[in-house]
Amino acid sequence: MSSDMHMAIDTIAVHGGIDKLQFLPAVPPIYQTSTFGFESAEHGAQLFAGRGEGYIYTRMGNPTVDAVERAIATLEGGARALACGSGMAAIHTTFGALLKAGDHIVCSEAVYGPTCTLVTKFLPTYGIEATTVDTSDLDAVRAAMRPNTKVLYVETPGNPTLVVSDLAETARIAHEAGAKLVVDNTFMSPILQQPIRHGADIVVHSLTKFLNGHADVVGGVIVVKDENDYPQFRKTLNHFGGVLPPFESFLVHRGIKTLSLRMARHCENALKIAEYLEGHDQVEWVRYPWLKSHPQYEISRKQCTGGGAVISFGLRGGVEAGRRMMNAVKLCMLAVSLGGVETLIQHPASMTHASMGAEARKKAGIDDGMVRISVGIEDADDIIADLDQALAAAAGKTAECASHVAAT
Repeated sequence: MSSDMHMAIDTIAVHGGIDKLQFLPAVPPIYQTSTFGFESAEHGAQLFAGRGEGYIYTRMGNPTVDAVERAIATLEGGARALACGSGMAAIHTTFGALLKAGDHIVCSEAVYGPTCTLVTKFLPTYGIEATTVDTSDLDAVRAAMRPNTKVLYVETPGNPTLVVSDLAETARIAHEAGAKLVVDNTFMSPILQQPIRHGADIVVHSLTKFLNGHADVVGGVIVVKDENDYPQFRKTLNHFGGVLPPFESFLVHRGIKTLSLRMARHCENALKIAEYLEGHDQVEWVRYPWLKSHPQYEISRKQCTGGGAVISFGLRGGVEAGRRMMNAVKLCMLAVSLGGVETLIQHPASMTHASMGAEARKKAGIDDGMVRISVGIEDADDIIADLDQALAAAAGKTAECASHVAAT
C-alpha cells in the first residue's frame, strides 16, 4: 500500500505494514532469525551507531516485527510502534521510558489488576510516587496532579467496571501539568477508539486481546504520537528485553487483517446481550458503554464508534450466585482474558483483579459479586441461551432455554 494513499481504517487493517517489504508478498514472511549478517565491518559499525539501513539482532529489530509495528502505528494514528512480549511488558517499558525516581504518576483506579499492582506496589520501590483516582471524575484528576507528575495513565473503558474517561479532557489536564497522557486502548481497539486523535501521547495495548483476536498469542504494543519520543522507548525496550518474537508478530499481523470485521460482530453481539441482561430479573445491574443506562454513555458515544465486546454485571445473590452461574455455562468458556472470537466469562475479584487486594478493588468499584463477559463472535442467540440457563442455575432453578430468548 503506497504511503501517499489515504485509506479508510478497514483498508489499513488489511494492507498496513507491508509497503516497505522488498518483494511485496501478500503476507509478510517470518524472519525467524536471532541475528543478521553485515555487508561489511563498516556497515556493522554504522548500524550500531544508529546510521544506515539494516538489522543487527532481533531483540533490537526484525522485519516481521517491523511490519506489525507499522500496521498498528498506522491504525492508531501514531508515529511509531514497539511490539512487546506481553501487555505488561508494554506497560512496564512505557513507565521505564517516562519515569524516574522522584517522579509521580496518576493512574485510573479501574485498570487491569497487574497494572494496579505495578503502579502501587512496584513503582514506589523505585522511588516513583503513585496516586490512583477515578479518571472519569475530572475534578479528582485535577486534584491528583502534582508538580512532579510526569504521567497520567488512563484505561478507558476501565477493567472490569467499564467506567469511561473523557480522553480530550484528560489530555488537556495532563498537558497543562506538563505530563504525558498514556492510554490503555485494549478494550476498544483502534477500530473503535483512537486516543491519539483525542490528545493522548502514548497508547498501549495487550496484543493478546482484540488485535490478535484468536487466543493464541501473548503480546503487547506501545504506540508513540511523537517521533521524537521513539528513541527513548526503543532504547528502554532494547535494554528491558521484553520484545515480541517474529512468529508471534506474524500471527498478530494476520489477526489484524480481520480486526474491523470482528469488532463489528463483537459490538453487535455485546449490545444485544447487554440489553438482554439488563432486562433479566436475576441481574441487579449491567455496565456496557453503549447502554443508555451507562453513566458515561454520552462520552462513550462521542469518542468511540462502538461499545466494544466486554460487559460487566452483578447478580442477585452475590458471590455464591456468580459461582453457580459460572459453573453452569456450557457455550461460554470460564476463563480469564478477553478479545478472542470465543465468549469468555470470569469473576474479577477472585481472578484477574485478585492481586489488587480487597481495599483497592472496593475503591475502584469492583464488588465481589461482579461477573465479566468478553462477548465473542458466535451467534448472539446461542450465547443468550447459554446465559439464560446459567442464570436459572444461579437462582437455584432448573430451566430449559426460556421461550423469550429468541426475541431478546
